[in-house]
Amino acid sequence: MTTADASWPVNNLDGAADAAQVDDEPKGPVGKAFRLSAADSLSLGNALCGFLAVCVLAWSAISQLQAGFKFTPDPRYFATAVVLLLIGATCDLFDGLVARRFRASAMGAELDNLADVISFGFAPAFMVVIWAGFSSNLPLWVVLCAAASVLLAGVVRLARFACVKTKSGDFMGLPIPMGAMTVVAVVLLFQPSPISLAAIFATAWLMVSRIEYPKPKGQLAAIVLAWIMMNVACLTVWAAWPEGGDNLIKVGASMQIALVTAIPLRVLMFKRSQRKERREQQRAS
Repeated sequence: MTTADASWPVNNLDGAADAAQVDDEPKGPVGKAFRLSAADSLSLGNALCGFLAVCVLAWSAISQLQAGFKFTPDPRYFATAVVLLLIGATCDLFDGLVARRFRASAMGAELDNLADVISFGFAPAFMVVIWAGFSSNLPLWVVLCAAASVLLAGVVRLARFACVKTKSGDFMGLPIPMGAMTVVAVVLLFQPSPISLAAIFATAWLMVSRIEYPKPKGQLAAIVLAWIMMNVACLTVWAAWPEGGDNLIKVGASMQIALVTAIPLRVLMFKRSQRKERREQQRAS
């Protein structure tokens, strides 16, 4: 066998390996996946707001514990954290609109979901821990379970949103930004107690329930944006002047809880009326 004959199988194997390597390489516009769009910048802003909210709450506990004081939640830190979460919610509201108006990147949906986990999953769960974790009225494991329910329900809610589409086009389950704001409303309105923790568990359940919540479109989207801006203004006043702004934040938090509880009741009443109409039609036929 000549040298050329001996080397032919080796070259053939190298060619096969190169072909396999080419087949394993990612296909498609890979470079475009690393280009951030304007909508992606809003998603990153949402994630940053959630991270800063956690930092503010953590610093409120660390600064008091380092000074040797017993930790007591400071309303000003909570107000600052909530303002950051509301700014994140505004970014989350606009990133879809911007993506549809201009362009969306290849990783826009993934960035949006990851940012929502930080701002509306982890941040409110951490707020629950800071709010009730130092309370002597509640066992720590119960508080951690309530916080974990908010985080896990948010993760499941986002995963289901990416996989399941309703026939009506509405949201199945309480949207995670609204769920986070409801948890925040409970924290701002009530002291840590079994009843308030039950409200947090109920909010987590609503996020993974099959109750359909309408999507904010047209005038409803404008109303939602105005509601967010009003809450930001009220919380800013509260952070700067807690005594004078206390009533404002109570009104805003009460409106949030009323909104979240009214929609499921309205859906149940609507379904009951539909069942009643079907029974009447069956009787008439």
